Amino acid sequence: MTSLAGLRVLDLSRFIAGPYCAMMLGDMGAEVVKIEPPGEGEYARRATPAVDGQSLYTFIVNRNKKSLAIDLRSAAGLQVLRELIAHADVLVENFRPGTMEKMGLGWDAVHALNPRLVMARISGFGQDGPLATKQCFDGVAQAMSGLMDMTGQEDGPPTMIGSFMCDYTTGMYTALGILSALHARHATGEGQLVDVSLLESATSMLMTAIPQQKLFGTTMTRVGSRDRFVAPSNTFRTGDGRHVLMVGGDDNMFPRVVRAMRQPALLDDPRFATMASRLEHRDAVEGAVAAWMLSHEADGIVALLEAEGVPCAKVATIDEVVENPQLRHRGAIADIPFGGVNVPVQGVTIHLSATPLAIERAMPAVGEHNAEVLQQWLGMGAEQVAALEAAGAL
Repeated sequence: MTSLAGLRVLDLSRFIAGPYCAMMLGDMGAEVVKIEPPGEGEYARRATPAVDGQSLYTFIVNRNKKSLAIDLRSAAGLQVLRELIAHADVLVENFRPGTMEKMGLGWDAVHALNPRLVMARISGFGQDGPLATKQCFDGVAQAMSGLMDMTGQEDGPPTMIGSFMCDYTTGMYTALGILSALHARHATGEGQLVDVSLLESATSMLMTAIPQQKLFGTTMTRVGSRDRFVAPSNTFRTGDGRHVLMVGGDDNMFPRVVRAMRQPALLDDPRFATMASRLEHRDAVEGAVAAWMLSHEADGIVALLEAEGVPCAKVATIDEVVENPQLRHRGAIADIPFGGVNVPVQGVTIHLSATPLAIERAMPAVGEHNAEVLQQWLGMGAEQVAALEAAGAL
């Protein structure tokens, strides 16, 4: 048994945030039907690299879904979508605000079609406000939220985070909002609108930047890999050309760092006596750590620090990540059979003891489940499906 078994989800979204949200629901056991244009499907399917003709970009966020190809520009196609909405529990979309309204499927319309429906709307800036219709992608949200100005070397330019963090976070927030709305539906019998934006998701990750700015007038900006609040906590280059991240700045941890370094005199230096004084003199204390790191190889440093209980890690390259035995053990990297190839992808990240998440199917081909979905959801026979296909609705 899965936790969301029996839940029906329509996924009208594209790119990452929406598909990732719907994928999470599919991992939890919901029946997720991806609605996309006939032929080539959603635009992102054409991104490279590809395996067996399918984009890895879309492969990793569209597992555990069925594909129903509908031409939403046709009257017949829109009518099919309306009928599906009447039978759905959740609708996920990430069109620019106003697009669903132009289709006659804004919140008021879909709520009238199906009062129990939970409609999740993902956008760059939210469904209302002065920027609601402005175009947005992950990088735009990183730039406008201040995340880019907080990322990078202290003397370098603002830098994007190395992944589409805002998209993934927005997808997770949306899934959380959907689950909350479904729980409320148990009490009220009615669905509601879930409105999540990339900009707000990005802003939620700013740590203390907002209160610091508003209360004290201090602007949080780039510090490289340093911890903003304690020292020594940074990423250091090692003698073999690798890098080790170490978190050893609080008053309980610093003596352990010193023991690992075999440099007890550091404890007698008044500049390093407290967490506050080390932060004030962080160049000096991190300079001492940096010199020590350069005289040892990364694996040896990690062994010495771990023996003293200091949190640390060698900065892994992706070729090392895919061979990480802990990730494999936990199922964080899973192989999905597809077209005669086992495609390694990120696995499930939530572990439930009684209703575990699972990967049951790979990304579907465009329109692969047209007949199945229309028969199971709407009771259509083969002749009705064929007529829709002939009319160009599918």
